[in-house]
Amino acid sequence: MSSGMKTLFLNPPSFDGFDGGAGSRYQARREIKSFWYPTWLAQPAAMIEGSRLIDAPADDKSVEEVLKEARDYELVILHTSTPSFGNDAKFAARLKEQNPDVVVGMVGAHVGVLPMESMKGAPAVDWVAVGEFDYTCVDVAKGMPLRDVPGIAYRDGERVEFTAPRPAITDMDALPSVIDVYKRDLTIENYYIGYLQHPYVSFYTGRGCRSKCTFCLWPQTLGGHSYRVRSVENVEAEMQRAKELFPQVREFFFDDDTFTDNQPRAEEIARRLGKLGVTWSCNAKANVPRKTLEIMKENGLRLLLVGYESGSQQILNNIKKGIRLDIAREFSKNARELGITIHGTFILGLPGETPETIRETIRYACEIDPETIQVSLAAPYPGTELYRQAQEQGWLEIQSDDLVDTHGIQTAALNYPGISKTLIFNSLDEFYKKFYFRPRKMFTLFGGMLRDPEVMKRRLREGVEFFAFLRERKTTA
Repeated sequence: MSSGMKTLFLNPPSFDGFDGGAGSRYQARREIKSFWYPTWLAQPAAMIEGSRLIDAPADDKSVEEVLKEARDYELVILHTSTPSFGNDAKFAARLKEQNPDVVVGMVGAHVGVLPMESMKGAPAVDWVAVGEFDYTCVDVAKGMPLRDVPGIAYRDGERVEFTAPRPAITDMDALPSVIDVYKRDLTIENYYIGYLQHPYVSFYTGRGCRSKCTFCLWPQTLGGHSYRVRSVENVEAEMQRAKELFPQVREFFFDDDTFTDNQPRAEEIARRLGKLGVTWSCNAKANVPRKTLEIMKENGLRLLLVGYESGSQQILNNIKKGIRLDIAREFSKNARELGITIHGTFILGLPGETPETIRETIRYACEIDPETIQVSLAAPYPGTELYRQAQEQGWLEIQSDDLVDTHGIQTAALNYPGISKTLIFNSLDEFYKKFYFRPRKMFTLFGGMLRDPEVMKRRLREGVEFFAFLRERKTTA
């Protein structure tokens, strides 16, 4: 596809340590240096001839550096998020100051859910995308009048107008691969995830998630609850291309919300990957049957990223997780027996949380014993059911842009009767220490370091970053 406007896609500079996360921009700093690929921006960039993608956080580019590089572009499209919106709005203003004729757009879940508020909060922005924005960006880049571009809110003088909704994409195979954009515009060695082998590459084989988790941002905003997928042949071709372009890559990660939602498809893709001889990992729900796990493991699967969230069945029911603790325990046992590594994620402060459920979750995490964990604080993002509940019940005492502090560290946003947000905030440190400072866990981690000098070097760096992060949390509490 061609472009009538010289187009720049941009993850703007942000606070130190703000990673690229969740396929676009993560909502906070992580405990260790982490950068996810800007896949949501790379997709439309692959559709617009002559465009460029700059991922400023991963490339450690300053505001002044990016402004200099953006000077000659006619269209600049920023990806934003709820915590970074204020910062991104200021950057948009700098773009307009530098070049009053530049057209500035914003995309992402935040502006999609709050288009009117976003346009008011970012007066330098000419339009924001409402919903999936791939073809929206293409239409704008062609030079189509904004009033004729479906799926946007745009500025018409002093007024903000809305165009007709844009239907969700159904033919996922029609979207070109992002791999060539990665090769052209990104330095893959700049992307780190603590539990993935370095260097790694991640991308999507589909969008949407069938689960109804009340806290999860993407399915409730951009992705939807229908798992729309690319064909097995399409995925195989992209993997073959990625293997050719990036021979140094040690692991490929499928960032679909739940890659295992369609088990027969996951099994067939695994068989194709086995023939390619690649190491790969993916997101999974804690209910994948042993037979599917066996097929994936036999064909190059190394790791599963699993959202366990809580060790309280009542909390899992409250958030509509759609998982039973006994099933999750059996899944974890099967994965361990098959030699599949698990990175488990947990959330403190979900509806129904009490001091006892926090203790239950910590005990549960130690029992199922993933290789590594990530502990987050419940974050009610606009557009989610959790956000609606928090407003209705009076749990939310902050503004949505206060979900992280000025350093990018998550705040405890929800306050419940019987448990304070301070206790929830402080419990995160306790969770990490009780999980990682067990003799068995320390022995396992040190054993891996001794067996591999590269792992040793990396774990030492991550350890320094981890303890620095915990110290900084105490100073900002």
